[in-house]
Amino acid sequence: MNFYDAQRIIWDVKDYNPKIITLMVGPHVSFTASETLRQYPEIDLIVIGEGEDTIAELTPVLRQRSRWRDIRGIAYRDGDGIIITDKRDFISDIDRVPPPARDLLPISRYRALGFPVSIITGRGCPYSCIFCLGRKMVGSKIRRRKPALVLYEIEEILGYGFERINIADDLYTTDRERVKEICSGIRRRSLNFKWSAFARVDTVSQEVLDLMAEVGCDWVSFGVESGNAEMLKRIKKGIKLEHAVEAVEMCRSAGIMAHESFIIGLPGETKETLEETDRYARSTKAVYSYHYLAPFPGTTVRETIQDYDLEILTDSWALHDVNDAIVKTSSLLPQDMREFGALLDKKNEADWNKMEQRCRENTSTTDDIMHVEGQRRTNLTFQILKEDLIKKCGFIQPASYKGDKDSAPQELCRRITNCTQADPRVVINAITDFANRRYLSADISHKGCLWSWSLSQRSASAVRPDLRQV
Repeated sequence: MNFYDAQRIIWDVKDYNPKIITLMVGPHVSFTASETLRQYPEIDLIVIGEGEDTIAELTPVLRQRSRWRDIRGIAYRDGDGIIITDKRDFISDIDRVPPPARDLLPISRYRALGFPVSIITGRGCPYSCIFCLGRKMVGSKIRRRKPALVLYEIEEILGYGFERINIADDLYTTDRERVKEICSGIRRRSLNFKWSAFARVDTVSQEVLDLMAEVGCDWVSFGVESGNAEMLKRIKKGIKLEHAVEAVEMCRSAGIMAHESFIIGLPGETKETLEETDRYARSTKAVYSYHYLAPFPGTTVRETIQDYDLEILTDSWALHDVNDAIVKTSSLLPQDMREFGALLDKKNEADWNKMEQRCRENTSTTDDIMHVEGQRRTNLTFQILKEDLIKKCGFIQPASYKGDKDSAPQELCRRITNCTQADPRVVINAITDFANRRYLSADISHKGCLWSWSLSQRSASAVRPDLRQV
């Protein structure tokens, strides 16, 4: 869904300097390599599949085009033709892949957003869900990182000042003994943070969820996809609805918030199957959400669509964002699917309006205030970052604060309020918090006060280990 944005960046790069070599990596181009290279001449190279080893081999010979043929796992143009080299094997030992170099990112801006940092503790998926490209992209064999390295990465993230982590593995809870070992390590190292995880409903147990909750896990998200048993078989999900019911109950018992995700517009979808999904979703009393089917390149449903009661109505990748209906079945048009999805949107909007009203009338609960204030602050922070308002508003002339250091943040808040038209109280709370947490720093001299986002810093205790010795 981000392909067009990435392509435009590469186009700008080539327009600036045609000699710069450009490449793309990831699922989309891995499964549309020839098509992409033919249609977008500004893209020189495509890395197919897992990219770490390929890029490591490719980088030293980037300027030696004759040697590209020797690099497995790439595609590129050769005259009027397309060369796709031999397939590269999956990395068998993913422990040798170091954590992301997060120190190269503007950490203070990410911290200001307040979003969790995602980590991946393993790759590979043995399941065959027809709407997912995970197994094809990362293989059917599960490859897990050592718990010690997972714990190190958690410590490193916390060392940057982040307070929340999301474990993004699809299959994190399949190896229960490993989950126990990681949880025990979190407790042993006295790591204090909140975290969430994705999981399959048929892989959790009460013992594991209780242990996860004890060390900070407060949210688990399950992909249930449909409330119709036959549909689950058709899409090869490999679960039963009773598994989902039990998983939600176990989460509730552990004190963990359970979230269920469903897909609208699966092959053979009808009004009846959607109604079954709605009844099921409401019956478990879990938090739940709907997304529209997006048949991405590489998915079984897209590659063998002739086998299903489904028609894809657009190949515009910008619309493959799971937020709108882009398919139809013999029983349902896109508008039918939108109308179904809108029912939950209307319910959520009504709940939100009631929450805001309670806040206005001073009858709100602590949770009401937290949600409403949090949403307002998130919206403000997005605007500050998107419009680069710290840079635009951040230089305060001496006359504007008259040498009083306490007046400098007040003047910054006033300017940001004028630019955003946000509630002044929300602006003051956000900017003050950013400064107190040192996301923002002020350089005060006789010339004035210059506010800027702080440079990335990691605590001294977070030192990268030698992976070979862990």
